[in-house]
Amino acid sequence: MERDALDEVLTLQLVVAWAGEGKTDPPRLGWWRTALTDEFGGEDLFKRLTPRTWRWAVLEAARAAARKVDAEARNQAADADRMFSLFRLGFAIDEQLDDRLAELKRSGHDPAEALPGLARTTAAWDRDRFVAWLASLGSPEPVASSVGRRLEGELPAAATQAARALAAAMAPVTDRYPAPHFRAGR
Repeated sequence: MERDALDEVLTLQLVVAWAGEGKTDPPRLGWWRTALTDEFGGEDLFKRLTPRTWRWAVLEAARAAARKVDAEARNQAADADRMFSLFRLGFAIDEQLDDRLAELKRSGHDPAEALPGLARTTAAWDRDRFVAWLASLGSPEPVASSVGRRLEGELPAAATQAARALAAAMAPVTDRYPAPHFRAGR
């Protein structure tokens, strides 16, 4: 994937991971029981552990929490290996995203400087503004499934298009992670 495409997908993942935290003050969506990006939670710890890269580290940790919850949701299906989500776009893409995140972390740039879309993670939490951002990504019409919200049709070939649709399908936001996904090869 091109660097710009990786950056766009990574931005979507990191913003959703940040918004999904629930043990923050004030609480955000509560999809994962973490406070990794909270000033007195993970931020304080990571500032001491990784003083040069703590801003990246807190977002990376929130992303790891999101990936875990997402994997648990997908694992409820018998055909979990055929499901693709914002946090699982396939081995090759996921590896490229991990490599790109590591590269950005080593760059010495602030996250919001390197990925301008991350500026929303430094602003005060505003649920309505987050929902409006999701709406700006598109308006897919997912159907309910035993796992979460299934997007109809084939997984788009462009990872950025798939990621935008999957992020947009997070709306309407609920108390539980909605697990939007595509199912391949029906």
